[in-house]
Amino acid sequence: MAAARGPRFPYVLLATWGLTRLLLLLFVFKVFVFPGPDVTSDVSVTYQNWYEVLRTGTFPLNDVTWQYPPAAALAILSPALLPFLAYTQAFFVLAFAADLIALGLLLYAALRPGGSVPVSVRGVWVWVIGVPLLGPTVYARYDVMVTAVAVAALLAGVRHPRVMGVLAALGAMLKVWPLLLLVGTTGRRAWGAAAATAAAVALVFVVSMPGAFAFLTFQRDRGTEVESLGSLVFHIARHHGWEGQVLLNYGSVEFLGPYVDVVSTVALMLSGLAFGWMLLWRLCATRFLVHTAADAAFMAVLLFTTTSRVISPQYLVWLVGLAAVCLVFRGSRMGWPAVMVLVACLFTVLEFPIFFADVVASTDLGIELLVIRNGLLVAATVTAGVLLWRDTVSYGDPAAKAPSRRPTPADTTDATDATDATDATDATDEESLTS
Repeated sequence: MAAARGPRFPYVLLATWGLTRLLLLLFVFKVFVFPGPDVTSDVSVTYQNWYEVLRTGTFPLNDVTWQYPPAAALAILSPALLPFLAYTQAFFVLAFAADLIALGLLLYAALRPGGSVPVSVRGVWVWVIGVPLLGPTVYARYDVMVTAVAVAALLAGVRHPRVMGVLAALGAMLKVWPLLLLVGTTGRRAWGAAAATAAAVALVFVVSMPGAFAFLTFQRDRGTEVESLGSLVFHIARHHGWEGQVLLNYGSVEFLGPYVDVVSTVALMLSGLAFGWMLLWRLCATRFLVHTAADAAFMAVLLFTTTSRVISPQYLVWLVGLAAVCLVFRGSRMGWPAVMVLVACLFTVLEFPIFFADVVASTDLGIELLVIRNGLLVAATVTAGVLLWRDTVSYGDPAAKAPSRRPTPADTTDATDATDATDATDATDEESLTS
């Protein structure tokens, strides 16, 4: 811990962040050409077309690729804040700014003097390393902006549950998944603030812009995206005479053809089982510590990412952000799942965009990359679930089931010093992330 707080260490971390982010900017501004298809076309074509529609005061009602909650309009319109830049340039700068904000929040949480919660800079390193592992795709999607909101929500939840609820709701109105940040919270304040904020934002958009929730009807006819866990069935089946197709459908490259609906249905069932597991965990959990909300959010997003019909590369940004928040707290048990996610990021940039042609063609290389990446996500999900259960579920201890053992996020700060002192011993095995 002392070494992590030494005078030189923040400078090494910041230098690493600066060099890697400069490289990402050089790629998205096309000073250097990144291998594979152009990842910036989503901004220069799709986002910019949506921008032209949204600025007229309506959502893109006739575009089935618009599949986002209403507040996503704010992210798409945000380049208007920099009118002196072209749309794509402004978007990349704002994505960079979101990355910087997330870094600042994590650094403040890890290095803030006088805090009573044992913290570590290993979580900051997860963010510094994980984002560039995904390549320039990070700055060419608005997911990094949503992730910055999610990071702020989880860190605020330690002492300000209402602020967490507001930020989680805003994130959910940007891209749904931040609603899962509330899974591990115990007090009513966060949930109440989230409900009020979501209702207010929804009402504003419904009143001011037609088609705010049209996106809900654009998901029904989707196939199975070629990078998802279920897609492996068809990648292998293509080598044995399967007669389906790979097409650009609903904004992503998907399998369409015989039995795709069956695999998609199984994916939805797995997501349902994931929801059931999270509900069971909430009913059985008896220990809610200062890091539990972050660990549970990480676990929930892992579950629903892995079982989804779509695992786009930018989804890994969510997991990197949540893993970073988890490991800011020394008591978190999510070290190994975080490492698996980081390795999965490396294989993600290999399968998209570098060898995406092999993935689309279902070559041996493409299949191997997907098996490894998706296998790592499955392993991280299972490991995180086991660790979360062991950390929070007690058996045969009546004291553990008493209401006093279920503190609100605001109360956990003072209640967990002794527990986290013990947790720090176990957490030292993961200190290699800070080297």
